[in-house]
Amino acid sequence: MTQQLPQVPSTEPELTGVRNFRDVGGLPTVDGRRVRHGVLYRSGHLAHATGEDAAFLAALGLHTIFDFRNAADQKLEGPDIALPGVRNVNIPLTDPTDGAEFWRMVRDGDIDQLREILADGQAAARMSDSYRMIIKERTAEHSRVLHALAEDSVPALMHCAAGKDRAGLSIAVTLLALGVEREAIEEDYLKSNAPSRRYKVHRSDNSPAGMSPEVMELLSPLFDARLDYLSTAFTTIEETWGSTDRYLSEGLNLSPETRERLRERLLDEG
Repeated sequence: MTQQLPQVPSTEPELTGVRNFRDVGGLPTVDGRRVRHGVLYRSGHLAHATGEDAAFLAALGLHTIFDFRNAADQKLEGPDIALPGVRNVNIPLTDPTDGAEFWRMVRDGDIDQLREILADGQAAARMSDSYRMIIKERTAEHSRVLHALAEDSVPALMHCAAGKDRAGLSIAVTLLALGVEREAIEEDYLKSNAPSRRYKVHRSDNSPAGMSPEVMELLSPLFDARLDYLSTAFTTIEETWGSTDRYLSEGLNLSPETRERLRERLLDEG
């Protein structure tokens, strides 16, 4: 049973050019502690941040911004804005050549082409496969992030393009390492579905036909946060390593001392 999350004043402004921003603080751990407010944030990319957005982000006192986009994402959306005194670290969690043709079709394909690659559960299956791959094949990257957080990189902001999948998984992995309750991790993940948070779909044909209800329905599994996807990640951990603890210790090379430093930096006093 998940603890009731505390009612705290909202620290989530309506950022104009940054989607899906939020503070992960307040989430409960299994041993009765909570993630500290003001130390771990998540969002979509920062390439389109306005001056007001940048001023807000600069006032957070961030140490590090982790950008999980690949080169193709950065070419499409642009580089992150620079914030004074903040370290920007790019750790791609997907290969820009992997699926390049697929994402070109998502942007440029007509309805028949979209049906061919997305209909009959293909889109959702692709997303689950992506989550599985990131958990199994990007252990070095996630280990690097968690070791950085344990050493000196907080307050930190994690983002990808939409702030939903690669950032969502990285936040989930961080929360697992902190001992956050599974239901609380899922609740935070699903917040990315709020209409104001969702990624703005890029389509070369933005006419009524190119953005028709059928097109958007075909695309929706790619841009939804679905518990099935996150469950695939958790199941992959269990199937590959046998337990979350073994995943953290053997897959991510986190020593008990590193996990304790991570908890000291990111959790309220117990």
